[in-house]
Amino acid sequence: MTDLATLLEVGGPVAALGGGAAYARARHPGVYWSAVGMPVSTVRLLSSYGSVMEACGLTVAPSRLRVLALKATTRREVRPVPPRRGIIRPTTTGLRVRLRLAPGQEPADVAASAERLRHAWGVHAVYVTTVKPGVVDLRLVGFDVLRRVRMPRKLRPGLLRVPVALREDATPFIRDYRTVPHQLTLGATLSGKSMYLRHLVAGLARQPVALVGIDCKRGVELAPFAPRLSALATDPGQAAELLPVLIKEMEDRYDLIKARQGITPSTPDEEITSDIWGLPEHERPVPIVLFVDEVAELFLVATKKDEERRDEMVTQLIRLAQLGRAAGIYLEVCGQRFGAELGKGATMLRAQLTGRVCHRVNDEASAKMALGDIAPEAVSAACAIAPERPGLAVAGDTSGGWSRIRTPYLSLGDAAETCRESAHLAPDLPALKPFRPDVPVRPVETPNPVMRPRPVTD
Repeated sequence: MTDLATLLEVGGPVAALGGGAAYARARHPGVYWSAVGMPVSTVRLLSSYGSVMEACGLTVAPSRLRVLALKATTRREVRPVPPRRGIIRPTTTGLRVRLRLAPGQEPADVAASAERLRHAWGVHAVYVTTVKPGVVDLRLVGFDVLRRVRMPRKLRPGLLRVPVALREDATPFIRDYRTVPHQLTLGATLSGKSMYLRHLVAGLARQPVALVGIDCKRGVELAPFAPRLSALATDPGQAAELLPVLIKEMEDRYDLIKARQGITPSTPDEEITSDIWGLPEHERPVPIVLFVDEVAELFLVATKKDEERRDEMVTQLIRLAQLGRAAGIYLEVCGQRFGAELGKGATMLRAQLTGRVCHRVNDEASAKMALGDIAPEAVSAACAIAPERPGLAVAGDTSGGWSRIRTPYLSLGDAAETCRESAHLAPDLPALKPFRPDVPVRPVETPNPVMRPRPVTD
């Protein structure tokens, strides 16, 4: 009986702790990492740093001066020198360590051993970033941050900068229109493309930006955001009328820039500009972001008359993509498929879209359309996205870099409510007033009275 009581006293708490840790690891990985994973991985890193670096081939022979000093002061064996390690900095999702590379090493050597370091230190992933020549940062991620996306709390979006997703290295993916003015977003049905679009619209709705939409699915995607939209076209016919107005707006802004460029000898250097961002704030026109959903609907034609209209719209979109950045007009083109088979001008328009985001697609050719010309190795990553993970995507740009991202859940009602609350921020653009969508008036719900009124009788 005594043995049973002792077993219960000792084994009960141990079983409870083990079960709690297993539950936290499965349902709350962030809590498990902070309580268990981070201390264990830190001990592993500190105790095995030198041997792991040597096993990964990240050590170099010591200098002659070091060899002589060791032989003169101690009788220890002279071992190869690993990169100098900095302070280990814990984060909510992992660890960060700064390394100063030994002479003769390069960041690519460390990046090539990232998978070995991951297994040696028992973390989910290891990412390497270059800080400056000879110095790299190791970002150790303790768990799969894309399984349940939690955006960082401390974010500083700024004008035309919207945090829309989380990268696989636990850093936020920020859509910066000043850096990447135009972007192509592809994805099959139920891939999370609409969720990505919601975050963009909701993030820009709080900023002094004009939002213009072309939604050829009769407006089912963008119509809920009508209170914040400055213009909305819901079919190719309306789009054919809206695009020339945007072209005229772009030309007027170029005239404004040219007027500022009437350079005289007394003009200060800071007042010479080639885009709207160099204009004084009181003269600067408001930026315009154009959302094009289901871009293939603008290319599909049935008659000869539709073909002429298609060619005109494609030409106007290409002009906006080529010249719109300086005028403060930015494109966000979305669709399920966007290739040369859509018709004349499709490839030329795609070449002007710097940013690329590819969600789950139905075939490899669609992934190649989005990523094949900028990061061929990212095509296989896009094709491996499972249907069970909506919102997961591969993001890249023309620099060749790419990463996996995932958008957190945002309901359509919450995004629409954000647009209603920020409707007063919609700028006044006279040229776009004819295309301003009608906003239905929400009925005022009166609360049920606690007591029913009774008629007064004499």
